[in-house]
Amino acid sequence: MIVSTKGRYALRVMMYLALREDQSHTPLKEIAESEGISQKYLESIMTLLSKGGLVDAVHGKGGGYRLNREPEGYTVGSILKLTEGSLAPVSCTTQGPSACARSECCRLGSMWEKLDRMIDDFFEGITLADLLTDEGPLQ
Repeated sequence: MIVSTKGRYALRVMMYLALREDQSHTPLKEIAESEGISQKYLESIMTLLSKGGLVDAVHGKGGGYRLNREPEGYTVGSILKLTEGSLAPVSCTTQGPSACARSECCRLGSMWEKLDRMIDDFFEGITLADLLTDEGPLQ
């Protein structure tokens, strides 16, 4: 599994917003400049985060973005799943049209499913609040 720039930038932006104590709406331009991300690319990420219900957006003068819950209410997994679509290490563990046709007879399937669960449990076990402190689960 490789996390794309979209996923990494989304995490950086969510951390940036989490660090804002006043929780006012932060303009896109300010976030882009602070994080060194192209404003156009960031706009697509923020649209995704907004439509996914992770941030509130206000358009126009005085507008911008802010978290719509406390940092404890966001997991790294939820942010990455929204931006990446899946955290599956291999396509074998995905559901739907891209699911593996050999899943019924494959002897490796249980190993891939276990890895998939480990990755999911790992990222779902880390919140933005954990990343804001030195005492989170990564210590």
